[in-house]
Amino acid sequence: MARALPVAAVQAAPRPAGGPVAGFAADVEGVARRFPQAQLLVYPELHLHGGAATAEEYRAVAEPLSGPRLRDLAALAGDLGVWLVPGSVCELGPGGELYDTAVVLSPEGQLAASYRKVFPWRPHEPFDAGDAFVVFDLPGVGRAGLTVCYDAWFPEVTRHLAWMGAEVVLNVVKTTTCDRPQEVVLARAHAIMNQVFVVSVNAAGPEGTGQSVIVDPEGLVRVHAATDATVLTDVLDLDHVPRVRTYGTVGLTRPWAPFRPGDPPLALPLYAGRIDPDTWTPAATPVT
Repeated sequence: MARALPVAAVQAAPRPAGGPVAGFAADVEGVARRFPQAQLLVYPELHLHGGAATAEEYRAVAEPLSGPRLRDLAALAGDLGVWLVPGSVCELGPGGELYDTAVVLSPEGQLAASYRKVFPWRPHEPFDAGDAFVVFDLPGVGRAGLTVCYDAWFPEVTRHLAWMGAEVVLNVVKTTTCDRPQEVVLARAHAIMNQVFVVSVNAAGPEGTGQSVIVDPEGLVRVHAATDATVLTDVLDLDHVPRVRTYGTVGLTRPWAPFRPGDPPLALPLYAGRIDPDTWTPAATPVT
């Protein structure tokens, strides 16, 4: 039986910072009604913090992940029985840090995963940097990884998520500048290099530049939005990932299988580390 993951990627304009979760909840409920088959709903970066730009403005709406905003969002996911990625939120860290944090709420109404953006877009963003890659399991389906906007400009992030077993990478984005076409190229490149699905969801106009995409593990764009608000829907067959890794992209190329027994490790001076052929293979993805 195919490991099907029906997705709704919501390209929408940001909601005003500090607004009640109830307004967002109404939108999520509307999307769930329109696309009842969708099991995973994904929104853009900082979707609940529109209009904020400075450290002071973001800090004014920041909460710890144990705060009321996340409790309300978790309850919303539980009430609808869906996986919900409400974009990223302003997280107030335990030492007063300010993080841009992607969160995942489960159909059981629990915080299933949180990921602090590793590469804030400096000098334009005031956020502190996270220090860990994050994947999470969708029981019975597969494993997903999280990236936030500018993370996609760094190949190390998606490569590590794929190595950790992610078969789909959810990239929440708030790009308002003219480089969104380059980000679409990067989404395809990450999918090709790592043989994973990439769901890259950007904010809609007039603030965002849209062009959200869903890309398959061979780099083919399955759906692609323009600039206006819209919902991209698709059903990801996660069995495509092991299939393309076994037989190769277009039946040829297997970037996860370049080594032969006895090949020497490759030094990586940039990272003071190395690629070891014995540990190169991605983690197995649990589907129980």
